[in-house]
This record gives sequence, structure tokens and C-alpha cells, in this order.
Amino acid sequence: MTVLLVDAANVVGSRPDGWWRDREGAAERLLARLAGLVGRRLIGPDGADLTVEEVVAVVEGRARDATAPEGIRVVRAWGSGDDALAECAAELAAEHRSLLSVTADRGLRARLPGGAAVTGPGWLLTALDDAVPPPSA
Repeated sequence: MTVLLVDAANVVGSRPDGWWRDREGAAERLLARLAGLVGRRLIGPDGADLTVEEVVAVVEGRARDATAPEGIRVVRAWGSGDDALAECAAELAAEHRSLLSVTADRGLRARLPGGAAVTGPGWLLTALDDAVPPPSA
């Protein structure tokens, strides 16, 4: 069982779909889709099966007030989103939870606990597209 720790701003910003016009709405759409991953078995970035036990998403800036569906734990960063995510990763690692962090931010990756698995937004977006297709426009 794996906890997905998601850098929501990084994932949202990885697809140029107009998210910059409504950051809160873009975060809400991502959170709604992430809720569909809880309890699902996925092919992990290393090719091995993983089951998503929990999704923790860090939101920041204008997306901080995004409404989250049940089943998603949202960390609302009042300062740096990177600081909040690194702190959350350290807490999860201290609990000996299996963790997969999702971010493309190299600086943030370097701040994660040793041994923490990390992947980029591309893996997550593909997993979402396969498991939880976006709602029709």
C-alpha cells in the first residue's frame, strides 16, 4: 500500500490547458480525479504494481482554497508549497509509510527523505488518464 504525495501546482502546471486563468478550479479538477485513485492498483513508475492507500495533495497560492472531495488529504501551504511537501514527506517517512512523491521540481526532489520514491507528473497524468478519465467538456 502506497501513499501518493502530490505537488499539485507542479502537476497542474505540466499541461498547458489554461490552468493559469483559474488556478483554484484547476486544482479542484485534479483533486477530484485523484480521489478516484484511492484503493486502486496501478502500474508504478518502476513497472511494479502498487496499490494507492492514500492521496495527499499539497496546494498553494491561489489554489490553496480549492475544495477537495472526500478521500483526499489536502495540505494547504500558507508559505512555500515546497516546504510543506518536504515536511509532509518527512512525517510520512517517519511513520514508515510507503511513499511515492509526484513532482518534477529537482530542488524539491533533493529535499525529500532518503529512499523516498519520486516520479514526475507525466506518470501521474498517464495513470489518471487510464484509471480516471477527465469529465467530458
